[in-house]
Amino acid sequence: MGGWLSYLWWGGNPDVKNPISGLTRREVYAVQQSWAPVYADAVTNGTELLRRLFNAYPETKEFFKMIKKLSEEEYTSNFQFKAHVINLMSALNLAVANLNQPEVVAAMMNKLGESHRKRSIQEKHFHGLKEVIVKMFIEVLKLDSGTLGAWDKTVNFWYKNIFTTLNSNDAR
Repeated sequence: MGGWLSYLWWGGNPDVKNPISGLTRREVYAVQQSWAPVYADAVTNGTELLRRLFNAYPETKEFFKMIKKLSEEEYTSNFQFKAHVINLMSALNLAVANLNQPEVVAAMMNKLGESHRKRSIQEKHFHGLKEVIVKMFIEVLKLDSGTLGAWDKTVNFWYKNIFTTLNSNDAR
């Protein structure tokens, strides 16, 4: 699409970066489109994501009291774990769906950082999760470099806001 038709389709120039998120409309679209099949089977994909996280970073399993003594095969039969997976995937879905409202997403990520600070989760744990997500997206979704770049910018935007409250000394 070119010219004014493209402008109408995208609601503005698709390549102008949002000053808050650093994402363009085109990048937001790429993230949202690539997320849709993941969220279509949220419980399975979320369970796989956490399974991969625990395998790559075994110490992270300690944050999950409900499964820390369970084998991988037993995760799906634990209702508390399944509830956490649903919460995780729902939070990610809300963050993806609202990327066109970066102020809202920033506030959501601040709350996430605050809640994880109370559980002594550190930046390194989030970086490990990002590594696992990227590897999983490459292997499973076969994303192109442009979409992976958009995801990288998205997660960096999320993390910037998570880390603001995660690393805050307030209310400790």
